Amino acid sequence: MRLHVFLVLLLVAILASYLPAQGRSVTRLIWQDDAQRQILWTNLVRSSSGFEIAAKPVEGFPLLDTSKQSFVQMEAAHGMVVVGIHDDEEGSFQSGWVAIHAAVEEEEHGDHSHWHYKKSPVVVASRLDKEQGNPAHVYEYQGDIILANDKKSGFTILSPLSFAKSPSSSAGRFFSGGGNHITLAVVDHKVCYATWVDREGDNLGRVDVVPTSSESSGRSYQLKLPSGGLHGATANSGRVFFAPADGISWVDADVNCVKKPTDVEVHHLSLGQDTETGKPLRTGAFANHNHHVLFTTGAKQATSLCMIDAKSPKPSIMKLSVPIEEGLALTTPQCVKTNAGKQYAFLFSDRRSSEAAESLIVVDLDPNGDGILSDAAVAKRLSVGPSKVVGHGGHHEICFAANGRVACFTNPGDGSIWVLSLSSLEVEGKLNVGGVPTRILAIGG
Repeated sequence: MRLHVFLVLLLVAILASYLPAQGRSVTRLIWQDDAQRQILWTNLVRSSSGFEIAAKPVEGFPLLDTSKQSFVQMEAAHGMVVVGIHDDEEGSFQSGWVAIHAAVEEEEHGDHSHWHYKKSPVVVASRLDKEQGNPAHVYEYQGDIILANDKKSGFTILSPLSFAKSPSSSAGRFFSGGGNHITLAVVDHKVCYATWVDREGDNLGRVDVVPTSSESSGRSYQLKLPSGGLHGATANSGRVFFAPADGISWVDADVNCVKKPTDVEVHHLSLGQDTETGKPLRTGAFANHNHHVLFTTGAKQATSLCMIDAKSPKPSIMKLSVPIEEGLALTTPQCVKTNAGKQYAFLFSDRRSSEAAESLIVVDLDPNGDGILSDAAVAKRLSVGPSKVVGHGGHHEICFAANGRVACFTNPGDGSIWVLSLSSLEVEGKLNVGGVPTRILAIGG
């Protein structure tokens, strides 16, 4: 009898070794493949043998012309992902946006959630035509997705919740504001600050302040900042921050658009000067983390990660030196609060014009946990796969599972996605997906 039981158990063990390992989905990944101009997705599965993925194209995504069309940013809100599409004929070919239902269901259980990944992502709405003004930037503010329609001198506000209720290709509200290469900051669904990129002429330093709520009694007006070349804007804690050619400018948000331009006080924060050129230091893009605004400035050994407490009575610049080799440039920081309560910023040093080794730099934003970021410090530098930078695309990108346990980042130069533990800050999986994976989002956790 004992021999019989032993033989049965041995047979079960042998058969189990030939069966695929059963795993559980950790999160859903959606990313851009710049090689085929496709949006791909997978469930990131953890099994006894490690992490597994099986990349698939999103159902219903339009066929793009790889010689004329390219992706810009994409953002997610309320389970919807909106992808911006740019063409190389200044919007006269086919530009616009595509909205994808991520098909991840959240089941709330008090202090935590369970996530279900039974359905596949699908396109629910899109608009690609000659009337979309070649969107170059895509933002998410308070659950709305906003596209900058550069060639129409305006912006479009899309409501992901409306797609879920009644999908329509005509969804979205267009507003005039901003010019040339527009960046946007939206506050409380009520007002949008839209920039002009001009470095000279009448529109140097121009910001259009536009009411976006149907309930607003205010009117649009213009601000003039001390310097032009505006290439970044964001909102945080009732304030709006801009990235002109010289330092940082900020204003208190006029949410009801009732002020006169002369009533608005424009504040300036200097970032210092470039020691080689003597020109003022600047930045090009912002990231928000709680009530802090983060960005990078400088070059080579003088590169810094900068932080501003947007709630402070007198906002100031906190700088952390993050030296990098010549020919590299830091990406815009991406921030997360982990399951263990740690607050990190992740930055890649991507190649611009050299063969220097690229890396992922992890910054511990608040080592002592007091909520003040003045003690931020570099926690780790990790080697990564290659980027494939062409224009604004081809950079490494990182995303975070909703449970704050796992991050995933793309290596565009070798067609891989790596999985990073947010507790050990060690790479736990290197997964080949092919193509040129670039911008990536994680839905669920």
